[in-house]
Amino acid sequence: MSISELVSTGAIALIAAILLILLMQYLRLRELWELARDCQKGARWARIHAMENRELRRTLRAEKARIIELKQALARLQHTELAS
Repeated sequence: MSISELVSTGAIALIAAILLILLMQYLRLRELWELARDCQKGARWARIHAMENRELRRTLRAEKARIIELKQALARLQHTELAS
């Protein structure tokens, strides 16, 4: 084997190693991208649930206020019935 063949073989081996490293980096980057995408989906669902929770709490407060109004109206009716 001559020197030029050794250099060529070494260069091919180095290129193969670089390609292997690039492939490994690509696979890792793809995993990170999928993780980031899943995290983004999770954050989106968290925002949706937070909005739903706020809406439900607002509705609950309104219902509680309505119950208080109805109890007061019932108490007034009972009071007027007792007075008559």
